[in-house]
Amino acid sequence: MNIFNVGAWRPPSHKLRAARLGAANALVARTLAAHGLRPTSGPKRGSGQSTMTTMPESLNPTPQPENASVSPISSGAVFRQEQYSCKAGSRKYRVYVPSTAAQGVTGIVVMLHGCKQTPEDFATGTGMNALAEQHGFVVIYPGQSRGDNAQSCWNWFSRGDQRRERGEPAILAGLTRQVMAEFNTPPRRTFVAGLSAGAAMAVILGQTHPDIFAAVGAHSGLPFGAANSVPSAFAAMAGNAMTAPAANGNGKAARAIVFHGSADSVVHPSNGDRIHQDAHSRIIGQTIETEEENTVYGRRVNRSTVLCPNGESLVEHWRIDGLGHAWSGGNPKGSYTDANGPDASAEMIRFFFEPSHKDT
Repeated sequence: MNIFNVGAWRPPSHKLRAARLGAANALVARTLAAHGLRPTSGPKRGSGQSTMTTMPESLNPTPQPENASVSPISSGAVFRQEQYSCKAGSRKYRVYVPSTAAQGVTGIVVMLHGCKQTPEDFATGTGMNALAEQHGFVVIYPGQSRGDNAQSCWNWFSRGDQRRERGEPAILAGLTRQVMAEFNTPPRRTFVAGLSAGAAMAVILGQTHPDIFAAVGAHSGLPFGAANSVPSAFAAMAGNAMTAPAANGNGKAARAIVFHGSADSVVHPSNGDRIHQDAHSRIIGQTIETEEENTVYGRRVNRSTVLCPNGESLVEHWRIDGLGHAWSGGNPKGSYTDANGPDASAEMIRFFFEPSHKDT
């Protein structure tokens, strides 16, 4: 009888064991990287949960210096650096104050960057400071800490960062309240938007703090409760997001405008559909739904709108043919932008400050 597995279960030597362990670790690292996730060796977070990096976009942006003021600043305007701390933690953030602020501001827009981005880079790519100058609103650009996520991603997939007054939602809501108090801005004129991981966190804030944020702008993001761990983050990004009940129990729903490209290979476009569906499902009362198609810079764009009977828009969903994981109509000087297609920044501001909502 031939015994073909003689020695197959012999305990390996220390060197062989180390080699196998190294090969296994390398395989895990390659698998994580292929899905846009990597474990980080950074410190544990204040909530007691270890930090994991997720959604570092597959593109390769030009790194931006942490303190670079790369976004244009109009004469008389201020682009200042601030820091906010509370029991949940601390974050630095930039605030763009338009030159007309002395005469009053029209509102506040919080902009949450994507992975591997900085507040300055995001300001440049979205062109939001120029719109702030044009329309007289203040922009807040929170910055994710490398110590809390090695790739500067907002931790949208962490259970501790999906609840009201906990983790990152508490920090972001707190610094927003601070700026709201400074400029005497009411919640009906306070909004939040983001890209990718930033969009996922913006959706979380719309769910957990609808008393602060009147509307949400989600570009290439994920729905609330899409994941609660690294494995479920893999699934969500691939189009198999988890389902979760609404985070707030007061029946109030933030309005939402959603952008997603059909060619997004990092966050599956079905996630944009889910954000739209979730926002629609939380609306109380009768609605009117419209759908239109157009071509912008050679790309087919489908826009679905949910309106009140009086014509007020509550939800918009922009599906952009051929757009990848990038900010539509963005400035190429910033990372993760695509100059073609509709101007997502301008459309978000139009939606946020729609006259029918401005003074209600």
